[in-house]
Amino acid sequence: MKLTKQEKSWVLQDWGNSVYSIMITTAILPIYFKSIASNAGIADNVSTAYWGYANSIGTLLISLLAPILGTIADYQFFKKRFFSLFTWIGVAFTVAFVFVPGDQWLLLLGFYVLSLIGFAGANIFYDSFLVDVTTNERMDKISSFGYAFGYLGSCIPFIAFIVCQATGILPVSQKTLLNGAFLLTAIWWVVFTIPLWRNVQQVYYIPHDKKPIRNSFLRLGKTLKNIKQYRNIVLFLVAYFFYIDGVDTIFRMASSYGIDLGISDTTLIIVLLVTQLVAFPFTIIYGQLAKRFGGKSLILVAISIYIIICIYAIFMKTATDFWILAMLVGTSQGGIQALSRSYFGKIIPKTRSNEFYGFYNIFGKFSAIMGPALMGIIAQLTGHTQYGVASLVVLFMIGGVLFLFVKETPAEENLVS
Repeated sequence: MKLTKQEKSWVLQDWGNSVYSIMITTAILPIYFKSIASNAGIADNVSTAYWGYANSIGTLLISLLAPILGTIADYQFFKKRFFSLFTWIGVAFTVAFVFVPGDQWLLLLGFYVLSLIGFAGANIFYDSFLVDVTTNERMDKISSFGYAFGYLGSCIPFIAFIVCQATGILPVSQKTLLNGAFLLTAIWWVVFTIPLWRNVQQVYYIPHDKKPIRNSFLRLGKTLKNIKQYRNIVLFLVAYFFYIDGVDTIFRMASSYGIDLGISDTTLIIVLLVTQLVAFPFTIIYGQLAKRFGGKSLILVAISIYIIICIYAIFMKTATDFWILAMLVGTSQGGIQALSRSYFGKIIPKTRSNEFYGFYNIFGKFSAIMGPALMGIIAQLTGHTQYGVASLVVLFMIGGVLFLFVKETPAEENLVS
């Protein structure tokens, strides 16, 4: 399938910003944080809990902002401005990791929370640009391409770090190598965002008026007041709230979980890299199969695989077990995220895409508050992180059952404006 310039530019943004997910959220920063926390005398299960709490705080703050920012961004030209603002916040605090002293683990967590707000905030508007760059018929494929190439693109800086870490080819200290990884993440993110800044425009929008902020609050209030008119969208969001909670928690807590199982830093990094590489083709496969079997069917398949993952986690004891779990995650992580994003894009009013993607993100982000916090609490109470992973099976089951009742009906056909 040949992509338009706008579609390519949108996909390249995922190629660029996904490096934050692997380097900062999943691999390099969590391992570094666990290391300095351990040196400060913090027990492994307690530092895992703090990492979960930091993720919860960051997602809570951006979730509180998401609906109103999204509603304001539906005005012409506002979407890209908000996207740029949060992108630069994320980039700036990623660079700020370089200046954190090696014994200041709480300061590192604080900067991580701020960088996470920038990253997550930018993604609200990036997701909503999907309706501007493509059509409903191509949406599953383009969304899948974004996630797939995001996995692939993020691997390049990650591999560069692994090579330097494993070979010692650069005559620098470990702290300098980590600082280089943080800087490379920021640079990679910015460079591959440039095509979107240049080539993607807000096609669907609400015309300017004299009081955009006041009227945005009024529009948001009207949406909430008439929530019964959006029953299908609300049902999707509630289902999404539950199943994406499990997906995000497993993704964000993977490194801490692996360390608690006694897996070495080097093995853990290699496992995460291979998982990214596995996710690339499988995400594209999900997009291709969605054309034949429908996005809904493929999302349900992914939920089923995650239920298996949660059950398997109970019995994990070795590095081999962790490899198996990671490969299972790689087969479905990108597919469930990509198809959920495109499925939602098909059932919302396009001229109000930012407002509704604001709700999409708040449901997704609020779910990510519950999961890591729950996993952290259980880790502290039981001393066994795998019980926290296993408990997520309930969330996948609830989300899957609710999703069965969602209809893929365009908003314009069943919603009253």
